[in-house]
Amino acid sequence: MTPLASGLYPGHVVHHRVRPRDHRLGYRIWSMLIDLDELDELDRRLRFFSVDRFNLVSFRRTDRGDGTGELRGRIEAEMRAAGLTPDGGPIRLFTMPRVLGRAFNPLSVFFCHRLSGEVAAILWEVDNTFGERHGYLIPVEPGQVGEIRQSCDKGFYVSPFMDMALAYRFRVSPPGETFTLSIHVDDAEGPLFTARHLARRVEATDRALLRLVVASPFQALRVVAGIH
Repeated sequence: MTPLASGLYPGHVVHHRVRPRDHRLGYRIWSMLIDLDELDELDRRLRFFSVDRFNLVSFRRTDRGDGTGELRGRIEAEMRAAGLTPDGGPIRLFTMPRVLGRAFNPLSVFFCHRLSGEVAAILWEVDNTFGERHGYLIPVEPGQVGEIRQSCDKGFYVSPFMDMALAYRFRVSPPGETFTLSIHVDDAEGPLFTARHLARRVEATDRALLRLVVASPFQALRVVAGIH
């Protein structure tokens, strides 16, 4: 059976806020890397995973983007708007899937590759607890390998504990055998908040899915509780 680029990523997230008081929060979490071109194959291979229908674990195309279910076309249009020319390379989504029909993703990340394998752009898609969504598509500087560093100003309301006059700094290593991501949030006074996500790849099998769900059946609720 042909190996898939898609996979499972159990890991750990740590949040650290330094003002107005020092506060840390950590929890275990698991995510999926989903190659958009492999969605139908994942649906066929896995008994406990379905696309656009209910299952123990599932992914709905309408959960991301503008809610229409059109993902590749929309992302490639955003790439063109940013001055990039897509060449049909893989687009891979790092996100938490639905478990028993439920999911909440404060951040989902689309890695937009060229056919050469190089990452051409990253789309940082942010959801808040009010059901709103905003994306930051940032081109990757040519020649970057390993860790990718990007930054942007905040343009979307996320939390009542964070105002809008903020800037994001991202450091990410695209998913391979491991995944590492750190997000630094700064205001006019300097560093305010840091989030780190570390994970290690596991092959996408029914046994692995079942093990992850049993270990963390309510991770969507845990994430929302952590935000509040």
